[in-house]
Amino acid sequence: MNDSPILLSIAVLGGTGKEGKGLAYRWARAGYHIYIGSRTEDKAKSAAQELCKMLEEKALIEGLSNREAAKKADIVVLAVPYAAQRETLESVKELLTGKLLIDVTVPIVPPKVTKVQMPPAGSAAQEAKQILGEGAEIAAAFHNISHEHLLRDEKVECDVLVTGTSKEARAEALKLVSAAGLTGWDAGAIENSVVLEGLTSVLIHINKQYGSTHAGIKITGIPR
Repeated sequence: MNDSPILLSIAVLGGTGKEGKGLAYRWARAGYHIYIGSRTEDKAKSAAQELCKMLEEKALIEGLSNREAAKKADIVVLAVPYAAQRETLESVKELLTGKLLIDVTVPIVPPKVTKVQMPPAGSAAQEAKQILGEGAEIAAAFHNISHEHLLRDEKVECDVLVTGTSKEARAEALKLVSAAGLTGWDAGAIENSVVLEGLTSVLIHINKQYGSTHAGIKITGIPR
C-alpha cells in the first residue's frame, strides 16, 4: 500500500454519524480522498457537502452508498452503531477482499450505556472477524476519542489504542491515527479489543459522574 496519503482513499461507512464525520474531517484535512458511506445516499452527500464547506472546498470528499464507498476505497472504516454492525458488514463483505477494515464499533447496549456489555465473540472487532472470515485484515481503533475533539482544529490530549489481526494491519491503522493528528499505540492482537471497546462505557460513566463530555485515556511511562 502506498504511503502517500494523497494517493489513498478511505471509505467511512456510517460517515454521517458524529464519530465517522469527525474522522472523515481529520483525514480529508490531511489529504486523503474520502468517501462518506451511508445506507441513504442523500444523507451521505449532505454530510460530504457539510465537510467540504468546513474545509473551504479544499478536500476530496464524496457521499455515496455504503456499497459504492466500500467498492471504491483502499481502506474501509466502520463507524456505525453496534446494532448496525452485522447488517452493514454483510452488505459489503465481498467488497472488502484484500482491503483493511478499521472497526470503530463499540458494543454499547442502551439504556445501560455506562455498563460494559461485550458480545459472545468477545468484542465487536472479533464479531467483525467472524462475519468477514479468517482471511480478513481488521484493526480496531478510535473507540475512546470523543467526537467533540475531532471536528475542531485542536490538539487532542487523548491517545488511541490499536489492536488488529496482524502487525501489518495495526501499522496501517496507526498511520491513520497519526494522520488524524492523534497519538497511537500498538495494543496487540484483535482479542485485546475487548479492553478498548469496554473502556468506552467506563469513559461514559466518568463523563456522567464528573460533568464532562470528552474523558479520554493517555499512556504514560514510555518515551515519546
